[in-house]
Amino acid sequence: MRWDNLAETPAIGNPALFGTDAVTTRTFDTPEFRGITFHEVRARSILNRVPGASRMPFEWTVNPYRGCTHACVYCFARKTHSYLDLDTGLDFDTRIIVKINAPELLRHQLASRTWQGAHIAMGTNVDCYQRAEGRYRLMPGIITALRDRANPFSILTKGTLILRDLDLLVQSAQVTEVGISVSVGFTDQELWRTVEPGTPSPERRLDVVRTLTDHGIGCGVLMAPVIPFLGDSPDQLRATVRAIAASGATSVTPLVLHLRPGAREWFMAWLGDHHPHLVRRYERLYAEGAYAPKWYQRRITRQVHELATEFGIGPSGPGLHRRVPEPAKPEDPGPTQLTLL
Repeated sequence: MRWDNLAETPAIGNPALFGTDAVTTRTFDTPEFRGITFHEVRARSILNRVPGASRMPFEWTVNPYRGCTHACVYCFARKTHSYLDLDTGLDFDTRIIVKINAPELLRHQLASRTWQGAHIAMGTNVDCYQRAEGRYRLMPGIITALRDRANPFSILTKGTLILRDLDLLVQSAQVTEVGISVSVGFTDQELWRTVEPGTPSPERRLDVVRTLTDHGIGCGVLMAPVIPFLGDSPDQLRATVRAIAASGATSVTPLVLHLRPGAREWFMAWLGDHHPHLVRRYERLYAEGAYAPKWYQRRITRQVHELATEFGIGPSGPGLHRRVPEPAKPEDPGPTQLTLL
């Protein structure tokens, strides 16, 4: 296992984030973690710069974990496990890298004179609120470090565990820009159980949106992925957008399934087992590479945006990032009698 290649973008000459003497391997004999191996590491860097050629709308990320027990068969991040000489299939789902010093390391890096306070995105590689976070509790320290520096950040998640940190998120939103998005690509129960077996149900995720919104933190929904031929029928799209609108989401942004190397092989093997009649259709649809054809992406986007307008929500925009204002201080009305009602 090439522990020296745990850098976000491994390249010749890059310093290793940690060495073999900084790795502790653990297993836990509890139902929620049975069959999962955790490799605890002490990272040397936690702020990762996104390559300039990336399509991502942000420049910096923080990823406290590698691998993900959500086990989504389509996850584009699967390729990153190959950097460790781990496979992008079962190893990605069951061998989780935990950067146990992430909070203290981030606090140190944010305090650097060279850090300019740029926006930091989380949950863009693997989910920072996957099940492991319930045991390791890295996110409270990470959010606290960002709050204390008033550093803008965003989180994308499928995990309901984010509500554990609701107070910290509200505090952060009072001093800086905070953007929260929840990923819900479909509400079809059968599809969810087969392609996202380790995630909370779509309904529970939409409850997260509702709770965040009720606490003054605008929350958008990344409707991703829209899965061709399995989750893209007009009735399925309508049901999903209707549920998103009912949750109080500030926006809905559709994203069609893309199949990068690492994810493509795992997804196509799953497709062959569960829907063999669709294999040839997928081979034709994705014949040009990782992304579905532009005509297909435009069709899905148009349908979702039309439904969003019908149900009273709009496409994504700058409104996703929101600062919650400090409560206004009332003028002193003089002595008052305290009451329970």
